[in-house]
Formats: sequence, structure tokens, C-alpha cells
Amino acid sequence: MTGRIIKTISNEYTVLVDDKEYKCKARGVFKNQNITPLAGDIVDITDDLVINNIHKRKNELIRPSISNVDQAFIITSVKAPKFLTDLLDKLLVVLEFNNIKPIICFTKLDLLNKEELDVINKYINYYKQLYDVYNNQEIDEVKNCFKDKVTVLTGQSGAGKSTLLNKLDDKLNIKTGAISLKLDRGKNTTTCVSLLSLCDGLIADTPGFTALSLNTLSKTAIRDNFKEFNLYKENCEYRDCMHDKETNCEIKRRVETGEILTTRYYNYLNFIKN
Repeated sequence: MTGRIIKTISNEYTVLVDDKEYKCKARGVFKNQNITPLAGDIVDITDDLVINNIHKRKNELIRPSISNVDQAFIITSVKAPKFLTDLLDKLLVVLEFNNIKPIICFTKLDLLNKEELDVINKYINYYKQLYDVYNNQEIDEVKNCFKDKVTVLTGQSGAGKSTLLNKLDDKLNIKTGAISLKLDRGKNTTTCVSLLSLCDGLIADTPGFTALSLNTLSKTAIRDNFKEFNLYKENCEYRDCMHDKETNCEIKRRVETGEILTTRYYNYLNFIKN
């Protein structure tokens, strides 16, 4: 039988085959080959419920550990925990590199005063030029995004991933954690990676995180996955311009004119230095 892994807990894998779930183990040979079955994997299972083949993945993420993803909702808190442009931009780069469509969902806008909201709206309007962007009150619009897609929800801890899932289907009653004001981040409440059948698609609820490494990406890969840079790079003096120390750089000029968000550019510079 062939199906998709929809849940991983330790060494047990739940495989969905024609709307029926099977609890399976994996062949020991995978461990010997340093291969770990992931939620999202298309797999073959034997009659005695052993995974004996993992189909080729079209993509995979390490954190969260999931494969064959069509799109990712980046749940982005604007307050408690605070808005982190560097985390958002890291996630966007990683998703673009893996050919996963990024969708940004801003949360906790109701916690902002008017002055704070004016500042955040400038960011929101900028990202809307590049990506699909929603907030967690636009539930009907968000629901329409999931049909026939495998979607991952990700972002920093406490940003509201589980809360959004509960809004999409109140029968889920997924536990949500309180925010730790001392650490300015939430306590992880998701203990496994699961694919949930929701909104005519599959949605992953995954552990939140506050750090993400770009060490596996080259500097040119980071550069090429800043989406707006690709709109202007042809006007740089040097074909292989890294938009850093070079003269006559169109990207730097667009930053000066305000056409490229300053935080995006400085996040990029920090990324390629590490």
C-alpha cells in the first residue's frame, strides 16, 4: 500500500492510505542509512505495517521536520512576542530556496496602539508587494488558501499557530501556551509533527522556534532568494554583484530611495556575513 505519513511520534508513524490511518514502524535499514521518515513523506507499507520505501521528496525542511510541502504560513506576531524581522526574512529565504510558497499571517494586531499599528502597517504593506499576506482575523480568506495543498504553519513560539488552527476548526481544541514575559517567547505546546485534514487540504502544526540557521545556504543562494533583489539586479554594474561593497549597486540605490525596505537589506547583509 502507498500512503502519506501524517504524524510522527518517536519511532511510530501514522500513514494515511485512502482515508484510513495505519500505525507503522520503519525498516531498520533506514536508520543504518541515516534516513528518517518525515511527516509528509509518500511511503510504501507492507501488510504487517512496516514502511519499506520512501518515495523521492520534492522538498524537505529540517526545522520543522516535514517533506513535500506546497506552501508555508509564517505566523508572525507583532507583539508578545515582538515582531522579529530577521526571523521572518530568514524563513522567507529558506522557503523560497526550497520552492515552497510563503504566505505571511500577522497576529495580535489588536494589542497595538495607533502609533504602533501605523509602524507595523508599513511593514505589512511592503510585504504585500512580494507575498500573499493576511492577518489572523481574515479567517475566510485564510481557509481558502488550503484546498488541495500540504501546508506548514511555522513561526516563533507563542505567535499563534495553534490559536489559528483552532479558529479554522474549533473542534480541534489544540492546547495553546501562555507567553513567558521574561523570555518574550511562548512555551512549546506541540510535541509532534502532525498533518491535520482541514479546509480540504493537509495542514501541519509544528513546534515553534526562535532561531534558524542559514549555514546550509551559500551567500549567493541567500542573495538570490531575496525576491525583490531580483527585480532590480540587472541594473547593477557587476553581473555577480552581492549588493554589499560594490559601487553602482542598484539594490543599494533602491534602499536609499525607500523602494526596498531598510530592515530587509540590513537583514540580508547580516545573513551573508554569518
